[in-house]
Amino acid sequence: MTRPMLQTAIRPAAAGDCTSLAALSIEVWTGTYLRNGVSGHFADYVLSHYTPAHFAEALNNPAERLLVSQNRDGIDGYIRLAHGRPSPAGGASRTEIATLYVQPRHHGHGTGLRLLQAGLQLCRSNGWDAPWLTSNSENARAISFYLRNGFEQAGQTHFSIGQANYPNTVLQYRA
Repeated sequence: MTRPMLQTAIRPAAAGDCTSLAALSIEVWTGTYLRNGVSGHFADYVLSHYTPAHFAEALNNPAERLLVSQNRDGIDGYIRLAHGRPSPAGGASRTEIATLYVQPRHHGHGTGLRLLQAGLQLCRSNGWDAPWLTSNSENARAISFYLRNGFEQAGQTHFSIGQANYPNTVLQYRA
């Protein structure tokens, strides 16, 4: 039996969403990057970085915008944009898609695409540059998604946790 697709609405995030954003982020981050167990330094990173206070701070920052995908039961994805952050690959863009997360059970239903399109529209309406982002270089599914939707590879950088560096691909939106 196939499950019916939930109706969703894209809307600006609100202060009451902070706990849901934290929980969703922990779910997506750990499910994507922690494949072989949870070490202390990864747990410390996730639990200190994805907190309700972290999201409340972002909501109060005039250079950041968060949009959520809301279904009848709650938030199933979000996009976080930050203006004033130059790309590590160089170029003129100073607008980053800092995060685009969708709960894994909602992959393939268009949630990520709707969030991405809304984020790109938000950049245009604010007069912000065409955005850039980084994706873990091993996350072929995410990189393919961005390449299919108007991004191109612009360079490489690294994401560091503790003493370890993880290669990330820098992608730039073709305006």
